[in-house]
Amino acid sequence: MMPFRAKAFSLHLLVSLCVLTLVLAALHIGWYHWPGWYLVGALKVAAVMAVVDVGLGPLATLVIANPKKPRTEFRHDLSVIAVIQIAALVYGTLTLWNGRPLFYTFSADRLEVVQASAIDDGEIDLARKDNPAFVPSWRSLPEWVWAPLPTDQGERARIVESALQTGKDVIAMPRYFRPWEQGASDLRAQLKPINEVSGISMKKKVQLEQEMAELGDPPDRNGAILFDGRGVQAIAVFDRSSLALRAILKVDY
Repeated sequence: MMPFRAKAFSLHLLVSLCVLTLVLAALHIGWYHWPGWYLVGALKVAAVMAVVDVGLGPLATLVIANPKKPRTEFRHDLSVIAVIQIAALVYGTLTLWNGRPLFYTFSADRLEVVQASAIDDGEIDLARKDNPAFVPSWRSLPEWVWAPLPTDQGERARIVESALQTGKDVIAMPRYFRPWEQGASDLRAQLKPINEVSGISMKKKVQLEQEMAELGDPPDRNGAILFDGRGVQAIAVFDRSSLALRAILKVDY
């Protein structure tokens, strides 16, 4: 028969693992499938959640479990552990929810991921009035969009100044978003060979060129463009003719 302490540990571990798996699976299927989890650094948050909920929680139960301990005391100890675990789970889940990718935008000379937390309520209200097709909601799944600067020179200058001073750029203003297909010609014009993409070391470019060659396409068939995430970068590879997305290559340093 399994010792009481081992049984309590195993049961706690199983329950914790099931709950965390369900939460992370739901977020992954909805919002964090590739390249979302990489571009927003979701693995770091998920790792912390795993350490607390699947690691420390069951280990604490292993330490406090004792068949000689009064049941009321044991239940109290388990309740304290459960509260800490639930708090960590809720905090981690809210962090991932607020940081979920809503848009993959093409703007100017690059692609950028836009998280839910980057779009404030004021911009949502403006989008609801001027561009309702791109108003994000809690049901919104990641969408590829074109985010051009407005044609009005005054408004364009204001957005550029805002981006320089506060970091709030047109990619956080869904009132200016347009369907992905409308930016096709601009995107095609920005596609380059890997060695011409700026912001990446030559050593990394050599590695990326090798990965691009592994796609098995003719060298001149595909073009690359920088894909900026939250503290990370990737390279998006598109077919120059059809603009079909061929690959997203990680840029790890």
